[in-house]
Parts: sequence; C-alpha cells; structure tokens
Amino acid sequence: MPGYGIAPADAGAGLLHWDWAVERLVESHDFWIATVHGDGRPHVMPVWGVWRHDALWFSSSVQSRKYRNLCADPRCTAATDDAHHPVVLEGRVTIVTDAPEIGRFLDASNAKYGVSYEPDFLDPAVNGTLRLEPDWAFALDDADFTGTPTRWTFDRGGTMEHFDRRGRQ
Repeated sequence: MPGYGIAPADAGAGLLHWDWAVERLVESHDFWIATVHGDGRPHVMPVWGVWRHDALWFSSSVQSRKYRNLCADPRCTAATDDAHHPVVLEGRVTIVTDAPEIGRFLDASNAKYGVSYEPDFLDPAVNGTLRLEPDWAFALDDADFTGTPTRWTFDRGGTMEHFDRRGRQ
C-alpha cells in the first residue's frame, strides 16, 4: 500500500486467500451499502445481506434512497460489518425479478437471520431484490495490517486475479 508506510511486500503473513474473504462475506450480519445521489453526493446505509453464487444479495424498499440511487446508477460499494477483518466489494447491482431466484434468496435470508418472511415480503413492486456482482474486492486482517492487504479483481467470465499489496499478480 504505497504511501501508507507499510513494510515491503515480503513482510507479515502475506496475502489472504479468497476463501478467507468468502467466510467473512457469508458470516457478516450487516453490510454497509454505498450508492451515489444523482448530484454526486454519497449515500451509505446498512442492510442485511446474503453472499451466494459469488454475489451479495440484499433487498430494499423501492421507495428507499439507495434503491432509487441504484436504479439511476447501478455502481455500488459494499463492506462487511467487521472493521477488524473487512471485506469491501465494488461492482454493479442488478435488480432481480425472477420469482424462483427471489425465492432462493428469501430462503437463504430467512435461514441466516432466523426469520420467516413470506414471498410477498419481496414483492418486486414493494421491495426490490438486488444482486451486487463484484468487479473487485479488498480485504485485510488488522492483526497483520502491513502484511495482509489483498485485492482481487474479477471479470464477467468468472476468472479472478489476485494482486499483492503493490498491485502485482
């Protein structure tokens, strides 16, 4: 991480494995979602979310600011709720309208949060189901702040590139 005074690339424990990041994405109770107003102002809100099929799934009222922001500009950043072991995702959100996919997300969400929302809870006319597919991800373990910062990039073809702290593969 040039400019942060972090030790050379061979210091510390080294790069994190993607499985480490996925474990935290699965376990995170809340996610902070960042969107952008039409005039460029940032907007950040917490949501419940489920990591499934290499994407972050969450829902939002269609009247909410974040939903309206994402309809106008689908670019989004999300972060897990653990500042000591953060995972940050950046990508584009798609609005899911396929009823069976919404049902699978609802089942996963009900199981994760110990609730029993019915399918009408995610009626697309009232509550949108959103899927953030990351273009890149970043994570670190603050117990080894200088040794673990790791960035991954993804392409839409399903490949992942792994970069070290200096941006080298």
